Amino acid sequence: MTEFAEYVAQRHERLRRTAYLLTRDWATAEDLVQTALARAWLAWRRIDGDPDPYVYRIIANTHASWWRRRWRGEVPTEEMPDSGDGRDFTREIGDRDALWTAIGTLSGRQRAVVVLHYFEEMTLTQVAGVLGCSVGAVKSQLGRALARLRVDQGIRTMTGAER
Repeated sequence: MTEFAEYVAQRHERLRRTAYLLTRDWATAEDLVQTALARAWLAWRRIDGDPDPYVYRIIANTHASWWRRRWRGEVPTEEMPDSGDGRDFTREIGDRDALWTAIGTLSGRQRAVVVLHYFEEMTLTQVAGVLGCSVGAVKSQLGRALARLRVDQGIRTMTGAER
């Protein structure tokens, strides 16, 4: 199983980043990656070719099942960081927060499509392979997600489209 150990060593940070983009919490992202890698290890001998689509599919599906079960109420945040150099990061942090709040309102499948396509820079075909659906379904989910994000008040304010 040295191939698996090499895969984990090479891909762990990238998988963790993807999981973070889905969960927006580093601890949950680490749990998600560990769960995905444990499941991938059980099936490692059956995986032909590039294991990435298989592992990303496990991450997306596991996140979706966790997302359906989890309570998504208020989440406490830490205090705003002090930049120390006199610059005001309030707007930048507010914009980032507005974006992630808006992405957080998307369904699990829509969020997975947005994260894999825009943040992991996967093609629509690759996203379809990871999620186990057709390219048409990916396009449909992406279109619905973008339509929802376009009308989100926080994003409209952030981009100045609220005129």
